[in-house]
Amino acid sequence: MDSKLEVYIVPKEKVLLWADVSHQDMEEINSLQSVQDLERVLCRVFGIELSDHKWAILLELYLQTVFFCRAQMFKSEQTSALLSIIKSIHEANIGTPLNNIEQCFQYCKELLLCHSVRRPPFSISLFSSEEVNSILKYINSNYIRHYKLYKYFFTPLVKLDMSLTYHSASEQNEENPEEDPA
Repeated sequence: MDSKLEVYIVPKEKVLLWADVSHQDMEEINSLQSVQDLERVLCRVFGIELSDHKWAILLELYLQTVFFCRAQMFKSEQTSALLSIIKSIHEANIGTPLNNIEQCFQYCKELLLCHSVRRPPFSISLFSSEEVNSILKYINSNYIRHYKLYKYFFTPLVKLDMSLTYHSASEQNEENPEEDPA
C-alpha cells in the first residue's frame, strides 16, 4: 500500500463540535426513545434519503453510534462530535476506490486526539483518555471491522477500459527504418 496516500475530508486540526449535529438537534435526539423517531431525526440531520438501501446502512451506523453514546453516558456535545467523527471517517473511506484502511484509522486517531487535548483553537478537551479508548474500541468493532462493506456499498465503481495494439517487428522496422532492432 502506498503510505503517501492521504485522504482528509476536513483539516486534521478542525474541531468537529456541533459541525453536523447542532445543539438543537442533539436536544431532540436526547428526548427521543423510539428507534423510528431517532431514525427520522438522523435522516433529517444527515440528509439521508432511504430510497436507496445503501443509505439504510449508514443510518444504522449513526443510530448505533447514538446508542453507544447513551450507554457511555456521553454529554450532548460529545455525542455530536462523535457522530461528526464517524461521518468524517466514512467520507475519508469512500473518498477513494483504493484501500485506505490504515489512513482512515490514522485519521480517526488524529480526530480523537484533536477532541481529547486542550489546544485552542486547534483542539478541545472533550473526551477523557478512558473515553477515547472506548471510542476507539467501538469504531474498530463497528466501522473498521466492516470497512470493506462500507467501501463496497458507497465507493463509486471505477471501470478501466483498456485496449492494446500489437505491432510485429517488421511493422516497426517499416515505420522507423533508421532504428535497427539488432
